[in-house]
Amino acid sequence: MRSSLTLVGTLWAFLSLGTAVASSTSYFLPYWLFGSQLGKPVSFSTFRRCNYPVRGEGHSLIMVEECGRYASFSAIPSLAWQMCTVVTGAGCALLLLVALAAVLGCCMEGLISRMMGRCMGAAQFVGGLLISSGCALYPLGWNSPEIMQTCGNVSNQFQLGTCRLGWAYYCAGGAAAAAMLICTWLSCFAGRNPKPVMLAESIMRNTNSYAMELDHCLKP
Repeated sequence: MRSSLTLVGTLWAFLSLGTAVASSTSYFLPYWLFGSQLGKPVSFSTFRRCNYPVRGEGHSLIMVEECGRYASFSAIPSLAWQMCTVVTGAGCALLLLVALAAVLGCCMEGLISRMMGRCMGAAQFVGGLLISSGCALYPLGWNSPEIMQTCGNVSNQFQLGTCRLGWAYYCAGGAAAAAMLICTWLSCFAGRNPKPVMLAESIMRNTNSYAMELDHCLKP
């Protein structure tokens, strides 16, 4: 089975898959920000949270120790996090689409040309830029009341207070950087250029086939 990718293109395909999976996994997992509330550890992503307070008997607050997403988009604590959710999600989806096409190019001849590879690299740059923008927007939401309660009531925009950034935030940012810099550069050498001899043979073969079909149709 002949691939439509060069050796560099094969490396690009698997690196694209790795960055897409890493960024998408980080986007989904609620481990972007770590803090504590009522003596219990709390963690957030852009649209999910682990451990949250509810009113118990006697109107006292108790912590429910489970992870889940917010009930609605409007329930996300801040406008910055809502924008971050949309922008980062779009970037992850774009990286996944390019990665899928790149992996298919390893198995299908003629699927990815040199120009197509460069266009896919441009799409990866845009996807990485979207995820990076999401990471840049994330600290703008640290001044919301829900986050301040978790971060010792001293957090603010770009000030964590008693909280700390989680590994998923760094993983998303690293995957975005790899997609923008490494994958975009490798994509320039990923596709194969069609050989002129092969192209001429294909044209001649198609011409002969059409001529034979026409001759067959004209015969009484």
